[in-house]
Amino acid sequence: MLEAAVANMNSFGRVAICGVISEYTNASTRAAPDMKDIVYKRIRIQGFLAADFMPVYADFLSKTVEYLQDGKLKTIEDISQGVESIPSAFIGLFNGDNIGKKIVKVADE
Repeated sequence: MLEAAVANMNSFGRVAICGVISEYTNASTRAAPDMKDIVYKRIRIQGFLAADFMPVYADFLSKTVEYLQDGKLKTIEDISQGVESIPSAFIGLFNGDNIGKKIVKVADE
């Protein structure tokens, strides 16, 4: 997917990369983009960690809660049912099987 994105990017484009859990254990799924396009278009690719933004976390949290309550921000949840689905749900995290936040519902509230 990154290769397609790079091919369609403008010069001096930027890519933020975060959440590569699916690549922790399966190196064969890694797809490197065409480096020539990155050089010629002078594209910047930068990884980041949540810890980099701890100084602004309190402001982020208050704004996020406000946006969720106002319906300005929507969540995507991938919900599996029952304790028996825990192993496959966990393995699916490393395979990129889910979209959004993975949740295993083990009991009704």
